[in-house]
Parts: sequence; structure tokens; C-alpha cells
Amino acid sequence: MKSSGSGGAVAADDAALRSDVRKLGDLLGQTLVRQEGPELLELVENVRKAVREGQGEELLASLSVEDSVQLVRAFSTYFNLANVAEQVHRARVLAEARTDGGSWLARAVDKIEAALKSQTPGHELNSEEISGWINEMSVRPVFTAHPTEAARRSVLSKLGQVADLLEDGRNPSQADRLAETIDLLWQTDELRVGQPEPLDEAMNALYYLDDLFLQTVPEVLNDFAREMKRIDVVVPVTARPLSFGSWIGGDRDGNPNVTAQVTNDAMLLQVAHAIRVTIDTMNSLRQVLSISTRIIGATPELTASVEQDLKHIREFEPRFLRLNAQEPYRLKATAIVHRLAFTRERHAKGAAHVAHRDYADTDELLKDLMLMRDSLFAHKGELIATGLLERTIRTVAAFGITHATMDVREHSDAHHHALAQASGIAGYIEKTHEEKFEILTGFLAADSNLDITALDANGQKTLDTFFAIADLIDRFGSQAIETYIVSMTKGADDLIAAVVLAQQAGLVNLKNKKARIGFAPLLETVAELRAAGEILEKLLSNPAYRSLVALRGDVQEVMLGYSDSNKDAGIATSQWEIHRAQRSLRDIAMKHGVKLRLFHGRGGSVGRGGGPTYEALVALPWGSVDGQIKMTEQGEVISDKYALASLARENIELTLAASLEATVLNRGPRQSVADLQSWNECMQLVSDRSFTAYRALVDHPDLPAYFYASTPVEQLGNLFLGSRPSRRPDASSGLGSLRAIPWVFGWTQSRQIVPGWFGVGSGLKAAREAGKTDVLQKMLGDWHFFHTFISNVEMTLAKTDLSLARRYVETLVPQELHHFLDQIQAEFDLTVEEILKLTNKKSLLGDQEILARTLQVRDAYLSPIHLLQINLLKRVRDAGDSADPLLRRALLLTINGVAAGLRNTG
Repeated sequence: MKSSGSGGAVAADDAALRSDVRKLGDLLGQTLVRQEGPELLELVENVRKAVREGQGEELLASLSVEDSVQLVRAFSTYFNLANVAEQVHRARVLAEARTDGGSWLARAVDKIEAALKSQTPGHELNSEEISGWINEMSVRPVFTAHPTEAARRSVLSKLGQVADLLEDGRNPSQADRLAETIDLLWQTDELRVGQPEPLDEAMNALYYLDDLFLQTVPEVLNDFAREMKRIDVVVPVTARPLSFGSWIGGDRDGNPNVTAQVTNDAMLLQVAHAIRVTIDTMNSLRQVLSISTRIIGATPELTASVEQDLKHIREFEPRFLRLNAQEPYRLKATAIVHRLAFTRERHAKGAAHVAHRDYADTDELLKDLMLMRDSLFAHKGELIATGLLERTIRTVAAFGITHATMDVREHSDAHHHALAQASGIAGYIEKTHEEKFEILTGFLAADSNLDITALDANGQKTLDTFFAIADLIDRFGSQAIETYIVSMTKGADDLIAAVVLAQQAGLVNLKNKKARIGFAPLLETVAELRAAGEILEKLLSNPAYRSLVALRGDVQEVMLGYSDSNKDAGIATSQWEIHRAQRSLRDIAMKHGVKLRLFHGRGGSVGRGGGPTYEALVALPWGSVDGQIKMTEQGEVISDKYALASLARENIELTLAASLEATVLNRGPRQSVADLQSWNECMQLVSDRSFTAYRALVDHPDLPAYFYASTPVEQLGNLFLGSRPSRRPDASSGLGSLRAIPWVFGWTQSRQIVPGWFGVGSGLKAAREAGKTDVLQKMLGDWHFFHTFISNVEMTLAKTDLSLARRYVETLVPQELHHFLDQIQAEFDLTVEEILKLTNKKSLLGDQEILARTLQVRDAYLSPIHLLQINLLKRVRDAGDSADPLLRRALLLTINGVAAGLRNTG
């Protein structure tokens, strides 16, 4: 396929990228000819030309279903290949920047060094304080199975091979290998044949965790420790400044497919993968550590430990005993490999732990590794100890024997449903939040045993979850599951309900000072965000709950939901209320002497809280990142960030660096009280007017009909993106029960992208007309939060294409509903106008020429897919249940193609 001269998605001076995209486009063209004949390549070029000249609709309408399928596949494959080329190019650019200006971590430490020297009044620092903060750091990306990854793993793995080949430019067989891989890609079905099960989703995430363990995290943590030494901070080798989490197999909210057995099976999968990659690393270590006691000694502790291993591990290979007789480090590494294998077998069989043969938990494994390190330090092996061995220890500490710490999440209604039966209290469900709180905290304080013998099936399923958690912690250690998240927390009683059920399973017992897991409210709607401080105050003011938090190290986690608040109130109000909630939560936590850990439930798209990670973290309110932070990694974001080892390193490092910077340098107000008050008032005005405009759109009784008619949202379930249904259990045809993901998905596919910008123009205009132009300018220049907000909105506006959206509306939507697009167009025009006035630009992304060019070139290839989608969507809807399966397949392929072209499903 030809590639429009520019060859890809960046400006003309990016020669390496243009070369790669042209190469891949030419190879794809050859594949099309080889596989389907020259007619398909000719059709692709004719369609591209016709669409560019405004004559594409007639040509596309005349295509057979078979030709439509092939055409969409060709354009989608081109986008996938161009995306890979861009990823490889991005990795090259970042590597050059690292060489020229230092890494993300180095730059963060430069700022801390400068702050130590300047000692700005009110922001004084010393190394002792910094050391304390850093040694308690806990940054945790959490992988979720939220269904927003349109590409199959089979496709992603082949695209990964393409990336590897592009990076290996000196390979003389590169062109042949690329051609082979693109042929394989063409013969691979892009669509899933059925709904993935939770364990399928777990496997997908584990591929990335495996690569992070083997390729990325050892180097990042080594760099982190080295950079900290520049400011006289020693990071303990078993510290966990970075770890990983997973919701896969633990997230029950609205997913009936996740049961206690699924949670158990997902954990077993995690453990099997963790042990496999740890064994791989230990085998490398065994090769390296050839230190002989004929040359230098070993500590008595290491010697005694090896003797214990030889005594209890009868399976030791005679060859190793003979060859490594005077190499205690190799013998110890071999013993660790055996014990890891025995641990995996024990868990697979559900057998009991056997001391000295398998590992009870991560701590036992770390103790063995530390014995080796201590012995090396005691015998002139400092450089050896701080090499591969120390990188291994830091990595094992980060991942543990479970690979990732699983969170469990359930809807608040599920707990109350079970307690209505177990409590024996008449009319329990109808009681107010306040009444339930008094009842439940009474149960908590008294460690009450409730009658759990007569629960219905749903109540028993909810309770079984807590027994499963207790069992998994018994078997895999305290890092297996640490937090139970209660979604749709509207009052403090909603969280206490989960705690009381955990009591019944033995997870919590205040009299015995036992709290084996922590509990986190998930605040999702604007009403809940506004009540955040009140909810946390009520919880921490209760002596029984406060004692539970003390048992959990005085750390309280709170999760913030970006998607639902956006769907509820629009982007401006959602972002502002989340910001205000963080301030409120920070102040309440400080008042009660509790460390706050905020868990940011961000999606990939701007409408679901997405956007550049570094900017998002440094824009958080002061004091809200006190060394503790979690954030979700969802859908296509995971493959975009972690598919290439070089990009995975950059993304992990920038997350760690931004968290470090926020922890150390953002501990107090960065603005004057007067400025902050002025900005708050201005942002509140922007939010209020944005909210009014947004609700005027979504509250219209006919909007659901317009939304479903103008978008392909009804096809989402047929893509089999995830195991969770796209509607909540109380689903109706309205928008209320529709999850935030399909809400954003539909608007994105039709290029209206309402959740990413709608209402912002009305808000900015109201502030400007209120005489706040100078305030807005100062906010843009001096307030990280506002600057990041405006930047993300501008990006979404640039991806919005209402001329294409009008094609959807004119073809698919009844005439009486067309006024909605007029309303959307008017707000879009206003928002663009206000953003340009505020930023003093002549065009969107006017200061980001490369990015603007990227989107422009992509549109040339996206337009045919959109037009085909419109045509096919009409034909499928007209045919109803009798639609040809091949026709449906063609339509679904267009959805994948648009997702690849926009690099986002929504």
C-alpha cells in the first residue's frame, strides 16, 4: 500500500519514521497482492483517492460484502503497522532524549537537588526527611480487564515481532522476516470468536507482567536506587517503591463470571507465571555466581543454609553436586530453583507448605537471596552483590511470589443484600445511611457473629468471596490480596458493610487485633465526590473503624472513579470535583494522622480520565501523593505502554519519577492563598456552566435514541472485548444503566467524542464574560491542574470530526433527532473558539506540529473506514436478525479499524 508520500503520521523531517512506515506500507501492498491478487491493492488505492476527492460514498456503497471485508482489513492492518512504527520511533526519540538530557528519574532528582540547595521558605527539605518518604514509597500500576482492547493477543504478538524487526535495522534478513510476519498478520483473524473468560484476560495481563519482570523493572529499580544516592538516600534492597496490582479475577462489580473459584484460579495463574520468570532469573544468576571457596570464603550462615538445602532437597542433581561442590552461591541458586518449582507444584495441588522444601511466601524467598548478598558483602564481593543479584532481589520484592497484588471489588448493594439476611434486622434495606452506620459499627466494635446459615444464592456468593480471600492470604501470604474495594460508595455505611462481612470470614477481629485486608471506598459520581470528605471523616471518627486503620499501618486507601463522574456531569465538572475531592480527603487524613493512598481509576481516553501520565501526576493537589499512589492501566493503554520493552521502561520510569517529584516537592501549596481562592472561584464558574450545558444535552428524553442511532454502540458486545457485560445488571434501554466504557466508545467511533470536551466552551465563555480573562491566563500558565485539563481537551477536540459525524447522522438517524448534532456542533465551535482564545493559538495543536500532522495523515486513511462503517451499519440494521454473518463481520472489522486509527476505543 502506498503511504501518502509522507508515509505515516509525523512531519516530513522525521525521515526514520517515514522510512519505516513506507517500508511497512510497501510490504503490506505486496502481501495483499500475494494473498488476494492485484485487484485488492488497486481497490485500496482507488478508494483512498475517491474519498480524498469527496467521491468515496458511491464507490463504497457499490462494494460487495466480501470486498468490504477485505478493504477494511487492509486499512486496519495498515493502521496497526503504522502504530508499531510510531511506537518504535517514539522509543528511539526517548532513548536519544535520555542520552542528551538524562532519564525521567535523573531529572526528578535534579529538581530535588535544586530544592535542597535553595531551601525555599515554606518548602524546606532535608535528606533525612526525604529518606523517610522514599523508603515508604509505594507506586502501583494496577492492570484491569476493562474491555477496551480491540486487538486480539494473537495480533498484538505479531505486531510485537514487527517492532522487534524494525529495531533490528542491521539484520540482513529484516525485509524477509517482516514480509513473513505481515503475511501471518493477514492470515490471522482480528476478531475474537467468543466472549473471553476472566482467566483469558488474566493470561493477557500476565504476558506483560512477565516481560516487565524480565526486561524492565530490574533496570528501573536499579536506576532508582542509584539516583537516590545522589541525595544521600539509601533505598533498602527489599523496599517496594514499585509494585504491580491486578483486578483480573478479583473485580466482581457487574461481572457474574467472577466467582470465588475464578479468583482462586487467577491467583494460581499469577503464581505460576511469577515462579516461572523467577526461575529464569535464578538460572541466569546460577551461571554468573561462579565464586569458589577455594579462592574466597562464604559466611557461616550461607554455608549452613546450603547444608540445610542439601539435606531437605533430595532431588538435587548429582552433576551439580559434583561440579559446584566448592561453589556455594551456585548451590544456593540451584536450591532456590528447586524450592520455587516445589512451591509451584504445591499450589497447583493445593498441598500444605513443607518447611525447607518450598516457600511459604515472598519473605522466605527474599531471606535466601539476602543470605547470598550478605555473604558477598562480607567477602569482597560488593560489586558482584550490587549487580545482577541485587537487581534480582529488588525485582522479586516488587513482584513477589504472586506477580501482582490482587484487588477485590464488589458493588455496595451486594453487601447490604447479604447483611439484610444475616443481621436479622427487619427493614434493614430501607434504613438510612446513618441508621445502617450505627448498626454496622456496633457489629464491628463487638466482633459480632451473624447468622450466615440462611443466605440466598447471591448473599452466599458475596460471603464466599471473603472466605476465598482469607484462604488465598493463608496460602500465598499477605501480599496476595491487600484491599477490598466497595464500588458505588454513597455513605460510610457502605464501606462498613463490607468490613462486617469480612469479620464473618475471620479477616477482621478487632479484639484480637487482626485486620488482614484494608477497605477502600470507590467514589464515582459527582455526588459521591462532593461527599468524599464527609464520608472519610465519618469513617475515621468512628473508634472501631479507626482501630482497623491503625492495624493496617495507619494507611487509608480511597479510589476515585473518573469514568462515571464524566458520564454523570461532563469532563469539566468531573475533573474539578475529583480535584476538590482529593484536597478534602487529604485534609481529613492529615487531621486524623492517617496516610492517604489515592487510587486513580483512569481509563485510556480523556473522557475516562486518560491523558499523559507525568502531567497528570504532577498536577495532583499538594500532599495528595504522600509516597502512596495507585492507578489503573486499562485496555489498549496496556499494549501501548508496555508492548515494547523500551517504551515499558520509559512509562514505568516516568510514573515512578512523577510520583517521587509529587511526594518530595509537592508537600505544600505552590500558590498564594489569594491566587488559589481566585482560581477556585473561576474554575467553579467554568465547571457550573459546563455542567449546565452538558446536562441540557444528556437530560433530553430523546438523547438515548440519538446516541444509539448515531453510533455503533450496540455492536460492542459482539466484539467480545471482555468478560464483563457492557450494561449493569439493572440494564434498561436508557443511558443510566449503560457503563461509561460503551458511552465513550460510541461517541468515539462516530467521531463526536462528546465526553472529552462537551460543555468546556460554555464554561470558558462564562468565565471570560465575567471578566476573568486575566485569571484564566494565569491559571493556564501557573496551575498544573488547569494547564493539563486544557491540554487534554484540546487533544480531544483535534480528534473530533463532526463533518464525518454528520455522515453518520444523515444516514442513520431519523430527521427529527438531527437537532442534537446541531447542538453538539454549536458547543464544539464554541469550545474550539474559547480554547484558541485562551491559548493564543491560530489552530488546535498549533504548537504541536508533529502531532497535528499525525492526526491529519491518519484521517486520510480513517475516512474510508468510517464511510464503510456507516454503510454497513445501515445495512445490518435494515436486515435485522436476518443480516448476513459476513456483513456483521465486515461491520465489526470497521470498529477495530477505527480503534486502530484513533489509537483508542474509548
